Amino acid sequence: MAKKTVRDIDVQGKRALVRVDFNVPLKDGRVTDDSRIRAAIPTIQYLRENGSRVILMSHLGRPKDAPDPALSLDPVAMRLGQLLGVPVRKMNELFGPGVEAAVSSMQPGDVLLLENSRFDPREKKNHPSLVAELARLGDVYVNDAFSAAHRAHVTTAGLAAALPAVAGFQMEKEVAALESLMSAPKRPFVVLLGGAKVTDKIKVIDRFLDLADQILIGGAMSFAFLKAQGTGVGASKLEEEGVDVAARALLKAGRSHCDLVLPTDLVAADAFAEDAKTEVVSVGSIPEGWMGLDIGPETAAMYSQAVADAGQVFWNGPMGVFEMTPFAAGTRAVAEAMATCSGITVVGGGDSVAAVNKFGVADRMDHVSMGGGASLEYIEGAELPGVAALAEKEQA
Repeated sequence: MAKKTVRDIDVQGKRALVRVDFNVPLKDGRVTDDSRIRAAIPTIQYLRENGSRVILMSHLGRPKDAPDPALSLDPVAMRLGQLLGVPVRKMNELFGPGVEAAVSSMQPGDVLLLENSRFDPREKKNHPSLVAELARLGDVYVNDAFSAAHRAHVTTAGLAAALPAVAGFQMEKEVAALESLMSAPKRPFVVLLGGAKVTDKIKVIDRFLDLADQILIGGAMSFAFLKAQGTGVGASKLEEEGVDVAARALLKAGRSHCDLVLPTDLVAADAFAEDAKTEVVSVGSIPEGWMGLDIGPETAAMYSQAVADAGQVFWNGPMGVFEMTPFAAGTRAVAEAMATCSGITVVGGGDSVAAVNKFGVADRMDHVSMGGGASLEYIEGAELPGVAALAEKEQA
């Protein structure tokens, strides 16, 4: 990675203002999935062990530019303290005299968590006045929230311009994993794309048509491709504006060395429901009024073999409605195939992360990205403000 990390600067005795991603699911005031909190632990511990006072910032959810008790970071502070095994002081504000006093009283190794950054409407506007308020709290800025790096907000970009700015270890891992995909992937390089909308992923498909050996398409987005080929899709979820987009991708695939692969069979159902009637059908044979809700067993076996034999795999998006048991087999099959793959396996955020967690194989992936949208924008070739703003390493 070409950016400086916490290893490249002296953090002893410094106030480290650290942007983490603690945007975690909550239920009844408790964290229900602490993956993102755990991902930040190595950076926090490194700073503590090297004599820093650690001041953490994160957003949570989508508050309406004002404090919302349901989106307070209190439950996060409690869980973080349990994972670190030390007290974590949680502030009820993002800035102000009380926060400044708390920071002044910190000792090396102490950890303090500021309140939800999106409680202040200036955060998303990257407003200079909020940058100034927060910059007073730190000596160095550390960005360890790759998942928010595609946003030019105060806590992701503004502070990086106001303080010496470096990457944390999770940020470093995320960028390195994606760089390896885009620069020198191991062959055969297989890309597995699912989810709902072709239009959301067409730039990613375009990039991979130039880079990958195979692109395997699943999920509802496959119906746009099938429709573009003139295949009937019944009452399946279809993104109408995606059909022309899919047609252009198929045309490009025909001129490239990359093989764009579509399902050959589907699990069809008479309703979008757990207790629906289901039937395995060939593509193009969905009964009238029925919908495809998962890839079929033939497709799952074909995709699983391609994944298992790959030198490198990137996966973003489920193969079906895996949250419902009757439509989970396709996603489970490719998740388990990735777990057996001897090549490099990268899971690209979002529902794919939920899937590898659900099926118990997350710890067998080489890299599980915490940044769905940021991962895709990076692959598309977009400059991510939260990465671009970090200091460059000196060239040898």
